[in-house]
Amino acid sequence: MEHVKKTILYERHAIDKKVKELADKISDDYKECDLMLVGILKGAFIFLADLSRNLKIPHCVDFARLASYGTGTKSSGIIEITKDVELPVAGKDIILVEDIIDTGITISYFLQKISEKNPRSVKCCALIDKKQRREINFETHYVGFSLDEGFIVGYGLDYNERYRNLPDIYVLDESSFEEGGR
Repeated sequence: MEHVKKTILYERHAIDKKVKELADKISDDYKECDLMLVGILKGAFIFLADLSRNLKIPHCVDFARLASYGTGTKSSGIIEITKDVELPVAGKDIILVEDIIDTGITISYFLQKISEKNPRSVKCCALIDKKQRREINFETHYVGFSLDEGFIVGYGLDYNERYRNLPDIYVLDESSFEEGGR
């Protein structure tokens, strides 16, 4: 695992600046709302924590866990909700917080499922929007960075459950991958 080559893509200060910008925009957009952030585990937990700390408005936080990757580096397209939100959603303004939007299949599926619980509104905030691999039409409302290609790790993003703890975001050299993956 340690021989996987990685190159820095976004340094921690650039990530911090982007998270603050997103928090300011969300704070302005949701001044008079009953806001709930729903972090998609596991990848979004660091981003969600930083985003939440930078918001200037009251809000609550909950989590959901969706599985779609299994042991490969590409989405299987089959989504399973392994942990659903626990707080009441009806009547609230929901922002789904994701580390990365890739194919769009997983987040679109969960947006549909949470919409069935009668929230006032549902939008999505992603640290990384990777539109090149988009398989369905999905527009992210709040985006930190747009990325064309590359398998990235750090700041919550993993490869085979490793590298989430890195404070910067790196691109992995895919030719050095071992069996397994995201």
